[in-house]
Amino acid sequence: MNIGLAYDLRSDYRKEGYSEEETAEFDRESTVDAIEMALQRLGYQTDRIGHVRHLINRLARGDRWDMVFNICEGMHGIGREAQVPALLDVFQIPYTFSDPLVLSLTLHKGMTKRVIRDYGIPTPGFVVVETPEDAASIDLHYPLFVKPNAEGTGKGINAMSKVNSHGELTSICTELLHRYPSGLLVEEYLPGREFTVGILGTGREAYAAGIMEILYKKEDAKSIYSYETKSDYLKAVEYIIPEAEIAEKCISMALKTWQVLGCRDGGRVDIRVDRHGVPNFIEVNPLAGLDKVHSDLPILSYLHGYDFEQIIGEIMHSAKKRTGLL
Repeated sequence: MNIGLAYDLRSDYRKEGYSEEETAEFDRESTVDAIEMALQRLGYQTDRIGHVRHLINRLARGDRWDMVFNICEGMHGIGREAQVPALLDVFQIPYTFSDPLVLSLTLHKGMTKRVIRDYGIPTPGFVVVETPEDAASIDLHYPLFVKPNAEGTGKGINAMSKVNSHGELTSICTELLHRYPSGLLVEEYLPGREFTVGILGTGREAYAAGIMEILYKKEDAKSIYSYETKSDYLKAVEYIIPEAEIAEKCISMALKTWQVLGCRDGGRVDIRVDRHGVPNFIEVNPLAGLDKVHSDLPILSYLHGYDFEQIIGEIMHSAKKRTGLL
């Protein structure tokens, strides 16, 4: 089976003048190498495509693949993660991970939380802020947490993201909207424990690859799972497997979230516990990072006995089964 590899390399976009933070969600060359080697060890032939513009050129030349292993995040627009899947749908080429609808919806954190809330899954109270004036009318319980509405990898999140007053809220919203004009998510801050659940598979056949709790080695104002924390996680945090009781509650909620949203093949659900001990939905990542060293999905899977090749194999098994290629 011939597998095309669609990906965004940080180095390609840095050459075009984009900053380190702007390219934070994109992949290192080592990540693409690791995925390709895993696929080859599993018996697949591989062909590197690159980002969406390369894919357009290859499709125009008449190139086709039995399946595309897609990890493209895209650069522009709220539908940027959906660009590669939409193109592949036009040419009826199967691909890994979620479809354009899911990837567009879940990139918009506010819209995702509305769907989750309608299905009765607990999630903190929230408001989407698109202008500084929107912040003036917020009626939520402090402290609040502010983050970009359509970014990942902890971008735009730092020690200032947790706010305790209207003055702090107005200040951080004004500053962030200059950097992230597509909007912000403001939600009630939950004081409890923090978890992430890795999911493999699709629909009713989806299962948890594992769960890990995020513990900060130094509890202070900087104890936020930010871009900086994730980049230096070995010094900043410790990952552990939580006790069975809370793990089962989190996994049950994560699987329900996965199925409600229609996510496919593999990804992550982030959870935080409220003051009553109830796990709450925070975010879903249906296009989770696959860096062997730095990404949460591989890290939590290793804690539960998987190796990297098994993770890639399970993603491929799910994609082949749902597309009739198994």
